This record gives sequence, structure tokens and C-alpha cells, in this order.
Amino acid sequence: GLAHYHRLLGRLRELGIEPVVTLYHWDLPQGLQDAFGGWASPVLPQLFRDYAELCFRHFGGQVRYWLTMDNPYVVAWHGYGTGRLPPGVRGGPRLGHPGGHPMLQAHAKVWHLYNDHFRPTQRGKVSIALSSHWIKPQRMTEKNIKECQKSLDFVLGWFAKPIFIDGDYPESMRSNLSSLLPEFSEVEKKYIKGTADFFALSFGATLSFQLLDSHMKFQQLESISLRQLLYWISSEYNKPQILIVENSWFVSGSTKRDDAKYIYYLKKFIMETLKAIRYDGVTVFGYTVWSLLDGFEWHRGYSIRRGLFYVDFQSHDKKLMPKSSVLFYQKLIEKNGFPPLPENQPIEGIFPCGFAWGIVDNYIQVDTTPAQFLDSNVYVWDIHQTKQLIKVDGVFTSKRKRHCVDFAAIRLQVSLLQEMHVTHFHFSLKWSLILPLGNLSLINHTLVHYYQCFASELLRVNITPVVALWQPMAENQELPVSLAKYGAWENPETIQAFVEYAKFCFTSLGDHVKFWITMNEPSVKNLTYTAGHNLLKAHAKAWHLYDKEFRRSQKGKISIALQADWVEPACPFSGNDQEVADRILEFDIGWLAEPIFGNGDYPQVMRAWLHRRNAVDLYNFHLPYFSEDEKKLIQGSFDFFALSHYTTTLVGWEKEDALKYDHYLEVQMINDITWLQSPNRAAVVPWGLRKLLKWVKSKYGDVPVYVMANGIDDDQNMVHDKLRVYYIQNYINEALKAYTLDNVNLQGYFVYSFNDKTAPNYGLYSYVANQYEPKPSMKHYREIIDNNGFPGPETPELLCPEEIASCPECHFFRTGKSLLAFISFIFVAFIVTIFFITYYSKRVDRRYK
Repeated sequence: GLAHYHRLLGRLRELGIEPVVTLYHWDLPQGLQDAFGGWASPVLPQLFRDYAELCFRHFGGQVRYWLTMDNPYVVAWHGYGTGRLPPGVRGGPRLGHPGGHPMLQAHAKVWHLYNDHFRPTQRGKVSIALSSHWIKPQRMTEKNIKECQKSLDFVLGWFAKPIFIDGDYPESMRSNLSSLLPEFSEVEKKYIKGTADFFALSFGATLSFQLLDSHMKFQQLESISLRQLLYWISSEYNKPQILIVENSWFVSGSTKRDDAKYIYYLKKFIMETLKAIRYDGVTVFGYTVWSLLDGFEWHRGYSIRRGLFYVDFQSHDKKLMPKSSVLFYQKLIEKNGFPPLPENQPIEGIFPCGFAWGIVDNYIQVDTTPAQFLDSNVYVWDIHQTKQLIKVDGVFTSKRKRHCVDFAAIRLQVSLLQEMHVTHFHFSLKWSLILPLGNLSLINHTLVHYYQCFASELLRVNITPVVALWQPMAENQELPVSLAKYGAWENPETIQAFVEYAKFCFTSLGDHVKFWITMNEPSVKNLTYTAGHNLLKAHAKAWHLYDKEFRRSQKGKISIALQADWVEPACPFSGNDQEVADRILEFDIGWLAEPIFGNGDYPQVMRAWLHRRNAVDLYNFHLPYFSEDEKKLIQGSFDFFALSHYTTTLVGWEKEDALKYDHYLEVQMINDITWLQSPNRAAVVPWGLRKLLKWVKSKYGDVPVYVMANGIDDDQNMVHDKLRVYYIQNYINEALKAYTLDNVNLQGYFVYSFNDKTAPNYGLYSYVANQYEPKPSMKHYREIIDNNGFPGPETPELLCPEEIASCPECHFFRTGKSLLAFISFIFVAFIVTIFFITYYSKRVDRRYK
């Protein structure tokens, strides 16, 4: 044994690896347990000292960092109290709590031994590895905070306070356990106090949490915040130097080499350590991952894996293979942390002339209440008795014609949009309200007039309306009831109904609307393959209808808007995870995009996958086929590529969490817990937008692209609206990178959403007590619009011709400016001529008289 460790330590030194050696990691000789009862015996401290002296003499020249023992809390409480771990003694609190006493004495003896006899020559350091959880109060009350302190005292403080503070147990333990805790004499207190050269911390799943009994939480909440624990240790124990000697999480025992969950927990813990150093002033001088290899995880056995290297326990030679976490940790060590990536740094620059700066409202506020000015009745104000207006019977004023300005709701919304300085406003029509019966037999003319007025008022203030014919919502998918009741998009008759509805809208609103969306964000998660098939045909027919019958006169453009969140492989080094990510992109985006923007048919990846699943698992997922005529109809039925993008998700192929595993597509959804998240747990990943835009360009060429919706929810009580400000700033900057660096033909960007009344927690305007108030994020977006991006000192000035919004009423005056000027000149000249003729005629008459 001695020779083995000599060889190991020597080889580590040759490789430049610093050994950190634990003298006792739960491997008590069975003879000592049988003869003395293990750590419950007062004999153990001296025997442990003798063993330590042997190790110091043999290995001290090769070791600079010693740990006397690992996690004495776990050994004392679960070894001698609950019996969950070796030696399995179920002595309860009567044996569990006193069991820590000899361990503290043994540790102190070993530290003094090294300090007195070996430190002068070996110049090493000695400590003890202490495990802990982190706990936070249920509610922020003084009582709960004290209970949290008590929880930490009973686990970490049990051993840390005697060593790092005053040689005695925490007061909360003394007051709660009374006679169960042995007493230290004053001499023993002085002997134990200060017997650690640094603070060695163990923090992780198995030891810190799964072995934490519920009563040790004192009715408070566990948390995996390593940063807060480090800060607490620094504050509680006089700012010691800290070495994290064990830290990680775990994956399922069935997970092989692509251990994405392990990677992101590792990333989280190391990031929190860095934050504790940088922002909190905690002195952490080292970090150690647990563990090198998969192994036997005590009470969890082989049901979980915590190694960086995969061990095939079924193979004869226990074959070792590096996991993805090895590559992640290796690169992290090479970089010594998380240096800023050049591609994630913000850039300076501006967008092109005519760039569409927009805002989205799923459905505009519709209020068709007539204005008071349209009331022809006459009223008297009873100021003496009722204090109300009393209508005078039989007396009327003349009626005047209705005007769009009579709709107060329109005036208010347009004024808010003007305040934002947007150039475009995107909203959806309500098919179910415009044609309640699903056909032209019943038309809501009042609503149509309202939409006409809204669009014309937008144009009047140079805001371009961007109008979607249909957007699915929860109730009946926003289809007329008659269509929703008879199969919705599953029914082929819905196709023709949509085309008739589209024709009516083009006819009624086309003079005011030049920017059409056939379908806005059809949710592929809720579509059957048949429904998607019919939806694509309906879109294509509506596009061709506009192209043939309306484009020449109305001069507009039309396309479909798809929801397109980015999908990233969870393990960036895994080919399997990349394959899964590619598959999900085709199912989520390519399903509807490929027939329109690609070859007129569904992605080959979809057909191949469904064929395989149907053959292997006897499923019957039928992806319909298009006829050749239908392919020609659908292919190319676009004027631009419109997409809505909100977040990025991670996917992997290893099944880890059953609740987030899609058996149909064989994909595991994974969270990067270091990503910033909204209250609704949407990840804020700005670079995902740039990757998506590059993907669209690589798949579908140099097509004009509009980001039709991009936004995040936020807590209404959030100070200064910081999350949304950060979101808008960084997502638009990534869009600028796609335009300037990747040559994506990006034509516009729209923020989601207009206000909190129609989209609670997403709006740039809050809505409280019937009042709209601009949030800081609205003002920040307005500033970006005014600058047309992010100009810097060296950004060349871009001179753009002033654009005037399309206004049908003003068309003649705009296009005939020269003619008008000429006619005006002739008219003025004629008047002047008549004046002079009249004037001189009178003078001649006077002369003759």
C-alpha cells in the first residue's frame, strides 16, 4: 500500500498535478469498529493520530495539502445516528450527536502533530473537509432567518464553529440538544480552536442534500446556491481561505457519455464560485470536481453517476471512456474560467434605410362605442337637484357624418405608438368576429369599419400597419365557431373559407394595408399533420389570390409568420446531440417553412424519421403528400420570411428526466441553469437569434427577413424594468450582427408586446387603473429606433430619404405634385391678370370722365 501511494504521488508530481490527500474518507478499519465501536469510542483519536503520523512521515515530502477526514457530519449522524451509511449503527441522537466529539478531538490531534513536528520541514497545510447545504427562509421574517442559521449550525457549524471560532459547539445546538452534546473543557477548546489552515468545503447533491434529514431544515427551503454559502462561510468564520474539495451534481445511472445535465450544474457551480470571488470578496483558492470516475455512490448505489469518466460496470475490464463533461471541464481549465467570447461582445453599427422598427399587439383594443359628438339629442344639466344631464324630448340637432377620430380607443392607441417612434405596427384581425358564421352571409361591418379607421389613422401619422388575417388563440383557435365545430383545419372546407375571408379583407382593407401576414405563429405543437397540410394550402391560395387580383392595384406584400425559437445541442461536443437539434429544427420550423421557402414539400428529415418510427414502433403518424400541382402552388408563395423568436432551448439524446423527454422525437429537453430566466422561466439567450437568422439564410437563401415578434415577460414589480431593457438591447444587437457580419437580408424588427392590457407582463406600456404608462424599456427601445441601431464614433452617417406612409386619400396629391404646382401657378397668374385689367380699366374710365 505504501509503495502504491508513493508511485501515485510521484507520477502526479511529474505531471504537475498537486495532490490533496485525505487521511480518512469513511474507510475505518473493521477491526477498530469491532473492538471499540468505531468513532463512538474515546480510544479512536489517539489511534488516528498514530495513523496520521505514519502518513506524514512516508508521504509528507510529496504532499502540501492534507485533509484529516471527509465530511464528519455524514459519518457521525448517518453512520452512528440514522444508520444510513457505514458502519450502519442506528443509535439515533443519543449516539449520532456525541459521535462527532471524538472526531473533532482526533482532527485536532493530527493538526497539532503536523504543526509541531512536520510543518517546519514539509511546509504543508492541514484542514478538514466539511460538507454543507444551503437554506433560505420560507418568508423573510426574523424567526425564519434564525431557523436557517440553526439549520446551518446543525450541519456545518457542528464542526466548523469549534475549529474556526471558539472551540465549542454552536449555541443553537447546545440549547436544543442539551445533555446530548458532550462538554469541552477550556483546555480542549483552546486545543481545537484554530486547527485548520484553510476551509475545505464539500458541496453537492448526495452529501449536501440527499442526506439532509427533513428535520435539519427546520421548515425552511433548501437551495443549491453555492455562491450564497461561500459568502456565509466567509462572513461567519472570519474570512478564511476556502478550497472547494468536492462539488458537482449527478446524472442517471443509465446516462452514458453525453452528460449534459452534469455539465450545466458544473457550469453553474463554477460560475457561482467566480461571482463569490469577484463580487463578494470571498477568498477561494481552488475548486475540485467530484469525481474522476463513476463509482459506488453509497445509499444511491449505481443508480446515479457522478464521474467525469464513464465506467462500463458490465464489462470485464470496467472500460473507461471520457464523457462530454471531460471536454467541458478541460476547456474551462484552459481558459481559467469564462472569458468573454468575441462573438458575444456587442458591436456598433446601424441598420439600413427603410428598416422597419415595429411593435406587436396580438389583437388591438376594439371599442366601437360611438363618440358623444354623434348624439343628436339635446340635454339640460340639472345643477340644482339630480346633478345629471336630462334629455329634452323632441329637440334634436343636425346629425354629422361619422369620422374615424370619433373612436376614442383608436386615438389613444395611435398616440401611444407615436410616442414610441415606431414605423410599423403589427396586429391580427379576428376572423371569428368579422365573419361570425365563417362565410359572407353575415359580416360585422362595424368591426370592419373600425379596422379601416385604425389602419388609416396609423397611416396618417406615418406608421405602417402590418396585419395578420389569422392568429390561433386558445378559444376555438380564433376560428369562426361553425368552422371550429366541424374539424377546424382538419376539415378541407376550412381552406376555401379562409380564401373567401382573405379576399374580403383584401377588398375591404387593402387600400390601407400594404403589409399582410396570412397566418401568424401557427403553433406546430398543437397541429396535426393533416391540419398543417390544409393550413399550408390555405396560405398558398390566399397568397396567389393577392398576387393575381390585388397586388397590381394595392402594391402590397404578403407572407406567413412562423414561430422560430432556436434549438442548440446540449453537449456542444456531441454529434448525437447535434443530430437531435437538427431534427427538432426541421420539425419545429422546417415543417411549414420548407414547402413554402424550399422545395414545395416537407423536409426529408421529417419523412425519414416518421417512416422509421412507424416501422419500428408500429405508430401511424401519417405525413400527407402533396400532388405536383400543390407543390407548385405552395413553393414560392412568399414575399419575405417572417418569424417570431423568443428564446433558445437545449436538447440532447440521452434520456435523463422523464418529465422533459419527448418519446416521439427521442429528445431530452435540458436547461442551462446559468442562463438568465424570466419569471415564466423563459431563457434569455440573445445569441440564439443570430444563429437562427444565419440558419434561415443557409437554408432558404437571401430571402428578406422580418423578426415579427421578440419579447420577454417580466415581473410588474421589477425595479426599472431591467430584464426587458437588457433583453431588447442584446437581441437587437445580435440582429445587427446578423445583418452586418453575416449578411442576412434583415428588413425589420418588432418588439412583443405593445402593452400589458392585451399581453400581461410583456408590454412596453404598463396598464394600471385604466392608465397606460411607458416603462423604461419603451424609452430604451425608442432611443434605439431614433439611432437606427447602435452608432459609434466611427459609424458613418447614413442619409436616408424621408419616407411618407402610404395614404390612399393623399395619393393624388403626392404623385401629382408637379401638375398641382403648374395649375396653381396658372391660377395665380390668371387672378393677377384679371386684377390688373380691372384696375387699369377703371383708371381709363376716370380719365375720360
